[in-house]
Amino acid sequence: MVILQQILVYLIVLLAVAYIVKKFFLPKTLFATKKKSTKGCGENDCGCH
Repeated sequence: MVILQQILVYLIVLLAVAYIVKKFFLPKTLFATKKKSTKGCGENDCGCH
């Protein structure tokens, strides 16, 4: 049981460190996705935005 607890603790710590590194130290351009630009005025760009 102690081994399982240690594995879980190390896994949680590793995930927390990975999240902090991703959030604060890596540039956002690595994770940017190409999103489709949707506009409320239909297919033609009416220039209202």
